[in-house]
Amino acid sequence: MKNTSQEDLTLGLRLRTLRERAGLSQRALAKKSDVPNSTISLIESGKMNPSVGALRRILQGIPIGMSDFFSFEIEPEQTVFYAAENLTEIGKGGLSLRQVGSNLHGRAMMILQETYELGADTGRVMYVHEAEEGGIVISGRVEVTVGDQRKVLGPGDAYYFDSRTPHRFRQVGPEVCRVVSACTPPTF
Repeated sequence: MKNTSQEDLTLGLRLRTLRERAGLSQRALAKKSDVPNSTISLIESGKMNPSVGALRRILQGIPIGMSDFFSFEIEPEQTVFYAAENLTEIGKGGLSLRQVGSNLHGRAMMILQETYELGADTGRVMYVHEAEEGGIVISGRVEVTVGDQRKVLGPGDAYYFDSRTPHRFRQVGPEVCRVVSACTPPTF
C-alpha cells in the first residue's frame, strides 16, 4: 500500500493550513462543502488526491479560489522546542502517533512518539513509502515486519530500514508499547 506522495502531502498541508487560518474544523469545512469529513481528513493527510470538482467544492467552503489556493506558499515551521502537549496527533484508535511539529513542509525528517495500546496494529496491509525509517523501543514489545523478516523487539531494541520495503508494526505482550521513531524524508 503506497501511503503518500510529496505532491499529495503538499496539497494536504496547504488545505489544512488554509482551513485552520479560516478558523474551520474538518467537520465544519466538510459540512460547508457538502463532502464527507473523511474526504477532508484523507486529503489533509496526503492519502487522497481529490478530483478538480471535489477540490473546488472544498475550497468554496473556506472560501478561496483555485488559483489562490495553488499559489499560496506554505511557510516552514520555525519552532525549535515542543512541549509534550503540543505534539500533533496523527494516529487513531489504539495507535497514537504524536508528531514533533505540526507543519513538516520544508523539513527533511519526521519524528514520532508512538504508543501501541494492547493489540494495536498498523493494519494487515503493509505500509510502503519513499523514505528510510528507524526507531527505538522505549517500553513494551512490538512485532516489526519488514518484507519477509519479522522480529519482536523490546525495550532498548531498535530497527532501521528502507521504507520502500513493505512493513508493519504490531503490539505484542502484556503491556503498552512505546517507540520513538524518525522517517526521512517525511513521507509517511
